[in-house]
Amino acid sequence: MSSTHALGFGIDIGGSGIKGAPVDLHKGRLAADRVRIPTPQPSTPEAVAETVTQILDEFDWRDSFGCTFPAVVQHGVTRTAANVDRAWIDCDAAAVLRRVTGRDALLVNDADAAGVAEAEFGAAADHHHGLVLVVTLGTGIGSALVNHGKLVPNTEFGHLEIDGFDAESRAADSAREREDLDWEEWGGRLQRYFTHVENLLWPDLIVVGGGVSKKFEKWSPYVRTRTELVPAGLLNEAGIIGAALLAHG
Repeated sequence: MSSTHALGFGIDIGGSGIKGAPVDLHKGRLAADRVRIPTPQPSTPEAVAETVTQILDEFDWRDSFGCTFPAVVQHGVTRTAANVDRAWIDCDAAAVLRRVTGRDALLVNDADAAGVAEAEFGAAADHHHGLVLVVTLGTGIGSALVNHGKLVPNTEFGHLEIDGFDAESRAADSAREREDLDWEEWGGRLQRYFTHVENLLWPDLIVVGGGVSKKFEKWSPYVRTRTELVPAGLLNEAGIIGAALLAHG
């Protein structure tokens, strides 16, 4: 990567907030403090794109950028919508962002962006020659699959059916909070989930992201996997970093 492309820009769109910052693409870290603006309500494509423009303008960023979104993304089109307005479903979101911001945008699923960042600079940086599964545990369960350093996009392993239930309805962090589960009870559900995923994919490493990655020592003793299980290394910056990396790959 040449020095002229040492900096990229990443935007991370969520249901409650939109965050962005320039990224040092060589070191895999933010090059300035990120800016966060609450997600507009209603969170229509046009309104969100206006907020993205505000963040880009805050840094006077005029070049192309990467942008995460909580949805299945196929060639710039958002096929689903989680925690955002339903107007995003089957929306040519990349075209909307390009028109409103005046910059080219590469749009990517949020978990995929985090997975790429963890594989390149985070907890999976030493596993370029294996199969890495990154699972984010939050409101739902996001997943990213990286094989020999290459992303397999739009996996939706949080929606696997296990024991008659959508997995994320039972094992997401939101389920732990909603049902007031203690760490051991929740760990039992994660055990069932990870065992199922292991038997389907046989990964070489499982990286766990989301807010509970910071509480790894509280629940991980109750989960036994044959695959090495580690907490994410980049925490809340992974989406921004991964989006910038993919946009300048």
